[in-house]
Amino acid sequence: MFSFRKLSLATAMAVSAALLVLLVVACGSPPSSSDSTSAPSGAAAATSAADLGGMDALVAAAKKEGTLNVIALPPDWANYGEMISSFEAKYGIKINSAQPDGTSQDEINAAKQLKGTDRAPDVFDIGGSVALANTSMFAPYKSAEWDQIGAELKDPTGLWTSNYTGYMSIGYNADKVPGPTTMNDLLKSAYKGTVALNGDPTQASAGFNGVVMATIASGGTADDFAPGVDFFAKLNKVGNLLPVDPTPATIASGQTPIVIDWDYNNVAQTAALKGKVSWKVVVPANEVIAAYYNEVINKDAPHPAAARLWNEYVFSPEGQNIWLKGAARPVLMDVMTADGTIDKTALAALPVAEGTPVVLTQKQIEAGQTYLLANWSKAVQ
Repeated sequence: MFSFRKLSLATAMAVSAALLVLLVVACGSPPSSSDSTSAPSGAAAATSAADLGGMDALVAAAKKEGTLNVIALPPDWANYGEMISSFEAKYGIKINSAQPDGTSQDEINAAKQLKGTDRAPDVFDIGGSVALANTSMFAPYKSAEWDQIGAELKDPTGLWTSNYTGYMSIGYNADKVPGPTTMNDLLKSAYKGTVALNGDPTQASAGFNGVVMATIASGGTADDFAPGVDFFAKLNKVGNLLPVDPTPATIASGQTPIVIDWDYNNVAQTAALKGKVSWKVVVPANEVIAAYYNEVINKDAPHPAAARLWNEYVFSPEGQNIWLKGAARPVLMDVMTADGTIDKTALAALPVAEGTPVVLTQKQIEAGQTYLLANWSKAVQ
């Protein structure tokens, strides 16, 4: 994530195409009941609020637990800072936020390492390729809004549900570098030692989709990642690629004058650094790449009721508008626009993007991931 970590498209395309993007230690406390070999019961077995007797009962059970463990949720990522503080204020439940700079894979690793302790993650916010590889670790759950989400954007049993998306973008310090308009601009000598990619493409969704954007910009297609890897190899060879994972601190200090990342992350830096750094954001025309992250409940969550209440909250109009305020495009954006619950000011402030977003099928994501695992490190070193 950019902690860095971890549309309007036509409605039909936004719904059907976007999920295709998906298809991209220490000792703890004594084991919880979810670590036993018996079948889950109570909140751990609930696949909807109705299973616990409705929302009031779910809220009461979650408040009794009193705690929620989240992971890889930096506060400036898609406005998660407000999401966390608003949930705590509304329900009086303390949120423990671990590894805010972690990747999707870090989330899975932590869940495995901490399984059976009260420090294990209760929920995941996770990229598509990592989610699809780890569904055996997820608990099925359907929020009150689940039926309004397109079938292509969720597992039919509720193991994962798409929650928000963004477009890949180029953020840049206008005080230090000229404004790029395309990915290929970044190969120019004016950008020597300035370009950072958010995350290892073999582990982080933002890094992965940065390679997709480079592939499309290089005249390639989503069926062949070689042009994208070649692009970054060239970027590295001419001395423009920085071996630095960008963070708000590296941006503020000027260490990473250019960052390839989701537009909502770059937009967050524009606001955070106003008056200090002239941070601008561009979504290159006809190089538009989109991908959803997914909301998931850990089947071994030590706080199963709080985990399910969190799921209800993030898919509620209140939660969806919090993401929108952070320049992320919530999965229910079209539904909320139609029913009038959308934050119109936040909607109007989304970055401009020209061209049809490129989306990947599950097969393309899997093939791309395989190619990157075999070729990324030896091409870009």
